Amino acid sequence: MSSMENRKRTENVDDGDIGCCGYVLIGLSFLILVLFFPFSLICSIKIVQEYERAVIFRLGRVKQGGAVGPGLFFVLPCVDTFRSVDLRTFSYDIPPQEILTKDSVTVSVDAVIYARIMDATMSIINVENPHQSTKLLAATTLRNILGTKQLSELLTDRESISHNMQAVLDDATDPWGIKVERVEMKDVRLPTQMQRAMAAEAEAGREARAKVIAAEGEMKASRALKEAADVMSESPTALQLRYLQTLHSISAEKNSTIIFPFPVDIMSAFTKK
Repeated sequence: MSSMENRKRTENVDDGDIGCCGYVLIGLSFLILVLFFPFSLICSIKIVQEYERAVIFRLGRVKQGGAVGPGLFFVLPCVDTFRSVDLRTFSYDIPPQEILTKDSVTVSVDAVIYARIMDATMSIINVENPHQSTKLLAATTLRNILGTKQLSELLTDRESISHNMQAVLDDATDPWGIKVERVEMKDVRLPTQMQRAMAAEAEAGREARAKVIAAEGEMKASRALKEAADVMSESPTALQLRYLQTLHSISAEKNSTIIFPFPVDIMSAFTKK
């Protein structure tokens, strides 16, 4: 049954067949109201705030028209009773839940939900304690949904999980006249050993990427050196100029010892037989 049908049903609730005794009691209530007027108004006129609604019960049955308010409303003494319902948004902290994920990792997750009562009559006649029932249902739904997720999804896809939980809770609390507005996961706590393992895995991945980058740099540098060697091999003068530049850079540092590079090709003349 949809929420619209539920609300129409509550709006159309009437007094029903209260019997002859019921009509007699209502007549006596009016009589008392008239006899003790205007003092009886103290017990008959009630007030609810702007954010509240009052559900009136006449001889144990919901009065026709549903909840009343805000402002003044009238009740019959000794016949009518009423219960006020707060329509403001309320929030609940779901206690940390120990959850076993799909990939067999134990995590502790807590969340917060925001909801409000949409139909005051349904929240009174369909559930004993709507706030406590919503809180317990949220904790159970959190465990059920996160138990079907892997650890990586739990850490990276929080928004999708929150929307899924909101849809499930909203559908379950609709007969209670409650609208779940928002669900947010506050924190996901991993065991200490798992944190160390994940940190070691991340560090190893960074080291592997650093080695790959260094290897790529060495490869590019070797290619550049090969191209420079090819250019210098075509002109002996270029090699001589490079030799002089090296000497100039060494002398500019004001070192007490100067090393002169000795070309290897010169040694070939002495090694020939």
